[in-house]
Amino acid sequence: MMRGKIALEEAFNTPEIAEASKKATGDTYIDPARIPDYEHRIVDILDTRLKDKDTYGIGYTILSHTVPGVQGIADKAEAEKTATHVNDYIADKIKNHRNRFGAFATLSMHDPKQAGEELRRVVTKYGFHGALLNDIQHSGPDGDDLLYYDQPEYDAFWKVVCELDVPIYIHPAAPQGTLYEKQYKNRDYLIGPPLSFANGVSLHLLGLVSNGVFDRFPKLQIIVGHLGEHIPFDIWRIHHWFEDIEKPRGMVAKKTLKEYFDQNIWITTSGHFSTATLNYCISQVGVDRILFSVDYPYESMSDACNWYDHKTEMGTVNKLKIGRENAKKLFKLKDYHDSDAPLEIDHI
Repeated sequence: MMRGKIALEEAFNTPEIAEASKKATGDTYIDPARIPDYEHRIVDILDTRLKDKDTYGIGYTILSHTVPGVQGIADKAEAEKTATHVNDYIADKIKNHRNRFGAFATLSMHDPKQAGEELRRVVTKYGFHGALLNDIQHSGPDGDDLLYYDQPEYDAFWKVVCELDVPIYIHPAAPQGTLYEKQYKNRDYLIGPPLSFANGVSLHLLGLVSNGVFDRFPKLQIIVGHLGEHIPFDIWRIHHWFEDIEKPRGMVAKKTLKEYFDQNIWITTSGHFSTATLNYCISQVGVDRILFSVDYPYESMSDACNWYDHKTEMGTVNKLKIGRENAKKLFKLKDYHDSDAPLEIDHI
């Protein structure tokens, strides 16, 4: 077993938001037989979650507000109020357990300046580790105005992110409104991990690349989950078209896709516990840009940790890198529970 692992796509909800949204969440993401267990685990922080962390060797967890979170709130004032409430709530819950838990900020992305101000508040006041955004911000009277953060008006936000020197995790969310009606209404079982999650985040991340955000903010660090939301499997083809077709057509990105992965982009193992897939991603993006995660409580710590600890095909150095050392560097983590625990080698 590897103790002291760091996990960073780990969801929570506040009790009142969980109660208000439980039908939508259950209908979209949860095996009906698991709904009572999920309803307990999504609001639990210090009971079952902490016991499972001890059982499966997770030393430190960075918590984040679950989908759709504030990105699903189309009203600007309500979104900003909810984000502040969620941030204050989780800061209070973990304040006496900071050797076991940290948090990502929840942000309304309606107003880039306000988002930056709230991020600065929680990073400086609470020591949050950056922010997790549940993909695009829904806006407008019917929620069908979709705000992507690759547009110039969001430079004000990215400037603050770089000043604070914290990463941003772009997490998927289920399609809603017209996007749902036009694409997924008759393909309901493709919502979430089967397809829509990767489609949404890969569009957003490649938008940041192709619209030059990383060139304007070369220190910016972006994390995506699920072993890269399909992008690593298309790296050659995307690179070929970016370099040979899109740049001659005027695409402003200055570097190659591989350079952005080397310098700005991280991927996690969240919800994707395949040794063959991990090995492939190592070959494409490199072991130094991959981070362990679970995707709890949508996936189980037992599945994630038993796979990572006992079924992956890596030597000690790489297992420690993905399991904790890469995250230690990214988040500037030092002492936490089992932060330097030796790797226990399986004996067959």
